[in-house]
Amino acid sequence: MTGPVLDRVCQRRGVDLGLIVGIVVGLVALWAVLLVLFWVFRPKGVSAREIVRVIPDLLRLLRSLITDRSTPLDVRIVLAGLMVWIVSPIDLIPEFVPVIGPLDEVVVAIVALRYTRRRLGIEYLRSRWSGSHDGFALLVRVIGST
Repeated sequence: MTGPVLDRVCQRRGVDLGLIVGIVVGLVALWAVLLVLFWVFRPKGVSAREIVRVIPDLLRLLRSLITDRSTPLDVRIVLAGLMVWIVSPIDLIPEFVPVIGPLDEVVVAIVALRYTRRRLGIEYLRSRWSGSHDGFALLVRVIGST
């Protein structure tokens, strides 16, 4: 549809074209701001290949923490929410966008794991880790140790 035709359709249906444009511009601006935040808080000095290698051990850790009743409820809720976020088809940044597509999942995972580390402590996480020493060292590099 061209501009005048779209204007007539919007007028007939009682839709304010300015409002629609404003919403679209607002969503694009929000997306851009989130993209910048994700870039700023990305794990530095860690390659994607290293992260991929530690994922199975990390999933075992998450399952262990979520299913253990001694883990505080808020931590279990955060980690369950993380799992839902990762498997959800709804993304802030669509997966088909090269390089940055999975960035929102990575950032949410890091934030959730940092929260978990602050609540439980690094030694508690180490005691629950079933992977390699190098894998845990990588996790600590990404989520911090203090």
